[in-house]
Amino acid sequence: MAIGEYRHVVTFQTPTTGPDGDGGVTETWGDLLPRWHVAIQPATVRDLERNAGGAIVATATHIIRGRYRSDVTVAARMVFDGRVFRITGIANPKERNRELWLFAVETV
Repeated sequence: MAIGEYRHVVTFQTPTTGPDGDGGVTETWGDLLPRWHVAIQPATVRDLERNAGGAIVATATHIIRGRYRSDVTVAARMVFDGRVFRITGIANPKERNRELWLFAVETV
C-alpha cells in the first residue's frame, strides 16, 4: 500500500489498572505514542477471507492498515475522530515487519 493511502491519524490506547481507593481496582486507558497514520476501510466477508490468510478472525467491521508497530496488540484499542475500535485480530503480512493489518470492531 502506498504511503499516501495512510490518511487517517489514529491513537492507540492500552488498558492500565490502579487502586480505586476502596480496595478495588480501576481500569483506565493510556495512549501509545506516537499517533499512527493508517488506512481504514469497512470489512467485507471477501476482504476478511483474503486478508486473514487462512487464519480464523473473529468478527470485524473494519480493516486497518498501517506501517508495522510492535507495541500494538489485541489488548489495545484504537480511537479515531471520537470513534472507538476494539482490535479482534492482527496480521503481519509475510512476517516482514513492514505493514500491520488490524481487524477491528467499532464499539458504541
